[in-house]
Amino acid sequence: RRCTWDCKSCNLWRSSNGPHYYTICWLVMPDYAYLKSDLINTTENDSTEFATQVPFFINKAELRITKDIDDVGLDEYVNVSVSAGNAGAVPLNDRVRIVRNVNYKVSAGTAVTNLLQRTIEYVNDYWPVSASTGTPRYYTRRTNSSIKIVPTPDSATTVEIQTASQPLALASATDTSVTTSNYFSEYCYDALFYGSLIEATMYMKDWETLQVWQTEYQNSIQTLRNQARRTRQDNMEVAASPAGGPDTITQAGS
Repeated sequence: RRCTWDCKSCNLWRSSNGPHYYTICWLVMPDYAYLKSDLINTTENDSTEFATQVPFFINKAELRITKDIDDVGLDEYVNVSVSAGNAGAVPLNDRVRIVRNVNYKVSAGTAVTNLLQRTIEYVNDYWPVSASTGTPRYYTRRTNSSIKIVPTPDSATTVEIQTASQPLALASATDTSVTTSNYFSEYCYDALFYGSLIEATMYMKDWETLQVWQTEYQNSIQTLRNQARRTRQDNMEVAASPAGGPDTITQAGS
């Protein structure tokens, strides 16, 4: 497709000395409409039936990517107020997939305390009488939609929960959702595009081409995983034993 942007500062413009054909021009931020058009053009299927199925292709790809990557872009933070003596479950929204961290502070300006994650069996043994109160120390994933904190707080507490969550699903601006772009469309477009093509190709029962898109999808996922690893590594310090003494950690490549 020909880029319609008159962007003479674009590298592709300079390299081709004029309007260029492209796969993705990043001066055009990909959104739902862009992705839908990309899928229809790539598969060369402009039927009404195919267009009707596109939202399902995209949604399945989004669910797949969330399970395949461990990216800080999926992280969300929510503050929940827990009243004193509340032994009930602390709620999570239905998009939460992984609880990364739970911390609390009694009031604004007080120190933040991180809670340690334990199994449900451990916290039940540690604090068997929920009516008893104390200073929170542990948390556990109780269900898909809640966590449990022990001891039961002895004072009103603000709990901050860091989670890896499913982004709001992409949809057309004319649908009930107004999420026309999300983290996947803006920062993981290749994975979203190839993941959607996998679903579209299975719909069309094109089993030969399916392997091509599966390979491209896996390649894009590997680059996202490597990016996540690089995001979390510390290039400023050499790993050392927290107990002191000689470094017992073998560095990569040594």
